[in-house]
Amino acid sequence: MNQTKPFGTGAKFYNMTMVVRKDGKVLTLDRIKTDWPGLTFPGGKVEKGESFTASAIREIKEETGLSVSSLVPCGAVHWADQTTGHRYIEFLYKTTDFHGEILSGTSEGRVFWEDPETLRTSDRLSPNFDLYLPLFLDGGYSELFFEWDGVSWEGIPQYFSYR
Repeated sequence: MNQTKPFGTGAKFYNMTMVVRKDGKVLTLDRIKTDWPGLTFPGGKVEKGESFTASAIREIKEETGLSVSSLVPCGAVHWADQTTGHRYIEFLYKTTDFHGEILSGTSEGRVFWEDPETLRTSDRLSPNFDLYLPLFLDGGYSELFFEWDGVSWEGIPQYFSYR
């Protein structure tokens, strides 16, 4: 008989959004929190009773001061904890539709506009954020999947394409 692990005992949902200016620069967060420090895009946890899109809109406002709309899905990142079976699923979006002024910084960190290729080659990216960037910048992928040990940020990335 085939013995497989159960799906898990819980799932947590997150979001992340790439906001793009007309000149092609992307809104970047220099995150200072210790759980995922470094350069990344704004995002966070989906709250109880909140849709994925509404949570992304809220997180952008809280972390950057911008109001966004017309979010376009660009994939999902899915972490599967091998030890507990927990799942962490992050829905990725992008938009060029925003208004307002960016905040100089929040409790999350400093917010600024950056060239996407400069960001891609930075040595200051949040852990594994370099693996997220193809979903945002290259297109053609629908999912980035990791099985991980639940402790380190290391994982074996697997990309899945919708083509």
